[in-house]
Amino acid sequence: MPKVLTVARVRVAPTNEADYFATLRELCQFAEARGQRIWLFRNAKDPQLFTEFSESPTEMSHRAQSSRLPEELKLEKRLQSLGAYAPDAWELWTEVSLAAPTEA
Repeated sequence: MPKVLTVARVRVAPTNEADYFATLRELCQFAEARGQRIWLFRNAKDPQLFTEFSESPTEMSHRAQSSRLPEELKLEKRLQSLGAYAPDAWELWTEVSLAAPTEA
């Protein structure tokens, strides 16, 4: 089954950066317990611009879709208060296999 990914651009003010990192780290702990991964990258030319990559084994288990604990929902709301997310932040992307098809 193909993996699912979201790619979210978020702008974080320098005054919110430490809280943003701490909140995302906490959310990562919940994600890892479910077999999900979250990566964070900073733009080399614009240090206030970040890209969050969130991967999960299935669409329904992805952080953008799955039902989650109240603590996780609170962390997501906190993240959104600390940064400005791009409008397409929660578009789901599905992995495409590049393996050669097998012949029957």
